[in-house]
Amino acid sequence: MSDLPLDQVRTLLAVIDEQSFDRAAAVLHVTPPAVSQRVKALEQRLGRVLILRTKPVRLTDSGQVVVRFARQLTRLEEDTRAELGLVGVAGPTTLPIAVNADSLATWFLPALAAVPDVSFDLRSDDQDHTATLLREGLVMAAVTSAPHPVQGCTSTRLGLMRYRAMASPAFAARWLADRPLASALAEAPAVLFDRKDDLQDRFLRTLTHRSLPSGARHYVPSSQSFADAVTAGLGWGMVPELQTRGSSVDSLVDLAPDRPADVPLYWQQWKLDSPALAAVAEAVAEAAAAALRQ
Repeated sequence: MSDLPLDQVRTLLAVIDEQSFDRAAAVLHVTPPAVSQRVKALEQRLGRVLILRTKPVRLTDSGQVVVRFARQLTRLEEDTRAELGLVGVAGPTTLPIAVNADSLATWFLPALAAVPDVSFDLRSDDQDHTATLLREGLVMAAVTSAPHPVQGCTSTRLGLMRYRAMASPAFAARWLADRPLASALAEAPAVLFDRKDDLQDRFLRTLTHRSLPSGARHYVPSSQSFADAVTAGLGWGMVPELQTRGSSVDSLVDLAPDRPADVPLYWQQWKLDSPALAAVAEAVAEAAAAALRQ
């Protein structure tokens, strides 16, 4: 790695973080052609393509390796400045973290508030997919449902996030009254977070052998709006138990009180001796212990 020009490595990282050559140029205070030339020169030096010029740009497998190196280098530099008391020179340290939307909407943010002098670059995705962002080098830590650590990372169990099959009273009266729950839910409209969200389908499979429901499927890619859609009677959905307390959501009907769905969550982070990353890990573990089922 000593043969890699650091300005070219940092330029590749900027392109990925900003998702565009033009925005990377603005951050680096150079022209877009200079950014393109640096990335091309790095690719020529390594003899392989590092980035796909799509919209948004995407890393190749080789590019993921270089970006992980670049991020580790940046983290070490920022930690060194902090230990030398030079934090104010370049601003607070920045940590990119992937977290599932339901954790972000409920218990996760108070944990970050407990860590001073750190800027957070949060990326939200389904808990089954946040580990991919970690593997690609786009983040340094992730809340994920994957127990097995990504290569170069550690994995720590946080606890169980409990979901319940919920619906508004009016929806339940219209679609589910006087019918077996399995057949009624399979035909009733359902609310899903996005096309990666299979919690509703997994729950249905515990009740029936149908692989997919036959009713309407509404996609609402926001945790709060998801709960609002269920409350409004748009469909039934798997709502986080943490979200059903102390709000309008507590008026919802639990369709299967004896059948909660528990999703195990883990904290995965790079094996890097970083005070900032260690402080965040400790704060996240404490918040999870207080909020999640253990």
